Amino acid sequence: MGIADKAKNAAEDLVGKAKEVVGDATDNDSLKAEGKADQTKSDVKSAGENVKDAFKK
Repeated sequence: MGIADKAKNAAEDLVGKAKEVVGDATDNDSLKAEGKADQTKSDVKSAGENVKDAFKK
């Protein structure tokens, strides 16, 4: 995984956090849940990248 993939994951995490905040502020539970899901997906991808990086060493 390269720097571009790590940047995409970071961006996805930030978008997820923003969705969660907006959903919370507007009492939109669907948007809030979508934001949390985006963050979780980003975390899973990052963990996978960390495992791959560990095997490269």
